[in-house]
Amino acid sequence: MRIQVSGMALLRIRKYPDPVLKRPAQPVTKIDGALHSFIESMVQTMYAAPGIGLAAPQVGDSRRIIVIDADQQNPGRRLLRLINPEVLELDGKITWEEACLSVVDYSAQVQRAARLVVKALTPDEEEVEIEAEQFLAVVFQHELDHLEGKLFIDRVSRLKRQLYRRKLQKLIKEGKVENHASPSAEA
Repeated sequence: MRIQVSGMALLRIRKYPDPVLKRPAQPVTKIDGALHSFIESMVQTMYAAPGIGLAAPQVGDSRRIIVIDADQQNPGRRLLRLINPEVLELDGKITWEEACLSVVDYSAQVQRAARLVVKALTPDEEEVEIEAEQFLAVVFQHELDHLEGKLFIDRVSRLKRQLYRRKLQKLIKEGKVENHASPSAEA
């Protein structure tokens, strides 16, 4: 489903427990105009949400694409559009409070690597290596998890996930969240 807003196509962000969020994404094999348009729609959707990162599975597309702009003071200045990203290095540990555009009304402390190096293609088919630390490293890992069919709630305790599922069921009953699947069916 697309919504036209001032000439740009906004994509529908899928919400947990939508099954598309649990599927691992497939590598992009063809970079063309249609892919460029899709990536730009992802960027506009991320900004409109508002968010600082978005992975293709979050908008129902199971390809390995992420967009990130963690500089909220200067939107667009450090925007990253990455195709087929892969982690080359992970170092250290950091705990950060995370939330997600696909996980309604919930945040939690998640432990991640404090530093990482990622290799990816840009939409111009240029291979890049990006080193990120602290907050940006967390953002990268959060978005890369989406490409593996994981959400940040998969990294919290089973008890916290169960409590969140109960809260989500209540939100669904109140009509605040669209029901895509049964959250009690997932471990």
